[in-house]
Amino acid sequence: MRALSSSNRAKNAHRPVAVPSNDPKLLLARARNAAFAEAAKGNIGGGLGLLYDALQDEPLSHDLLSDMAALLLAAGKLEHAAGYADRALQSRPLHGPSLYTLAFALSGRGEVDRAIGVLNELQQGPGRDSLQAEAPELLPVAMIELERLRRTRD
Repeated sequence: MRALSSSNRAKNAHRPVAVPSNDPKLLLARARNAAFAEAAKGNIGGGLGLLYDALQDEPLSHDLLSDMAALLLAAGKLEHAAGYADRALQSRPLHGPSLYTLAFALSGRGEVDRAIGVLNELQQGPGRDSLQAEAPELLPVAMIELERLRRTRD
């Protein structure tokens, strides 16, 4: 009898779980995926629009704020990218991708000392761990930028 109940549990463990189509997490994930799909097609404005619309429903969503900052950085809107990254960092202060975006926005605006400070957060500790976990390919880029900024400052 015990083997049968274990077998039934194993079968049930692999059944898909129905998620309501209006589940907030699912809707948020769809909006983020659609935004990056638009950006990948070269339609950064469309991606920004999707994120902006989603932010109207979830204005404090760290993920949406961070994504908005990243797309704004890609669009060359450095002041706005820095603003959204700052807002994302208010809710998760050592979020690696948000620190990365903020650092590059600051660097692009010529705020070298502040950019170096932010990049230092990515050099070690929780900021580095966060970036490594979410976007490991960006860590070497951040370290190269840190060295470049240090050389320009000296």
